[in-house]
Amino acid sequence: MSFRLLLGMMGVLGATLLGASPKPDVVVAADGSGKYTSVQDAISAAPARTGRGDPRWVIFVKRGTYRERIYVQRERGNILVRGEDAAGTIITFDQHANLPGPDGKPIGTYRTPTVQIDGDGMIWEDLTLANSAGRVGQALALRADGDRLVFRRCRFLGWQDTILVNRGRHYFEDCYIEGNVDFIFGGATVYFARCHVHCLGDGYITAASTPDGVEHGLVFADCRITGAEGVKTYLGRPWRNYARTVFLRTDMSAVVRPAGWDNWGKAEAERTTYYAEFASTGEGANPSARVKWAKPLAPAEAMRYTVRAVLGGSDGWDPTDATSGSRL
Repeated sequence: MSFRLLLGMMGVLGATLLGASPKPDVVVAADGSGKYTSVQDAISAAPARTGRGDPRWVIFVKRGTYRERIYVQRERGNILVRGEDAAGTIITFDQHANLPGPDGKPIGTYRTPTVQIDGDGMIWEDLTLANSAGRVGQALALRADGDRLVFRRCRFLGWQDTILVNRGRHYFEDCYIEGNVDFIFGGATVYFARCHVHCLGDGYITAASTPDGVEHGLVFADCRITGAEGVKTYLGRPWRNYARTVFLRTDMSAVVRPAGWDNWGKAEAERTTYYAEFASTGEGANPSARVKWAKPLAPAEAMRYTVRAVLGGSDGWDPTDATSGSRL
């Protein structure tokens, strides 16, 4: 039995042992059969539950396309949003960085997200978050500014800058993420478990901006990287000079360039970034051709990258632990 198959079986077993899905507090349906037709309205109706021991507000979203921008305030983070299924439950908008703002100037990257989350402790499951602006520059599907955010079995669709993990700690499990340029970027500490990363064009998968002195940036474990025909991509480039990105046991198709990493034209970043791999497989796994300033991890080093070790922080948060409060 393969290691990845065993991990998948363990995930299914864990979900079964943790019990049935919680009963929703409200239902959202585009066809009007729920209490709300807007996901934002359902989130705005949630009570202010900021304490980690408070009951979580549960929103069930029926299949449909919800064309709206969503903002989650800090005091409303303790929410679970669960879709009926990821492929059929779609939240989308098309705001992009080159659109003019009230002052006539381009609005910039940070004002483009389809979904922006400032609240802590939120969970999203079985939905698609998309920015449908297309090939027009920076256009975020998600901007994550809270802490302890969890995404399970979600799809993230975009082109440039699909996901901004701006700050905090976040966990992505069994998700699908697509884009072209820097489409997973930011300064947060993030663990991607068994995710499928798909490259739509020649570009860069990650652009971490990990702050100096922070131990972990972006960690990909047991993931898969694919791409459109003829596409070539780098695993990452440093948005800021102390970028930290690690790939563990990742299946890399030929879409990944032999060099693996790019310095973004900043030679000084080669001394301060931390780019590492362990047990990469597939045609794109090419340790002998990787840039010399990237680090191959020894087995003992790789074993230290557990979910708890990466995301635990001062409160010991582990989103894979049923007692940690991230599962219901």
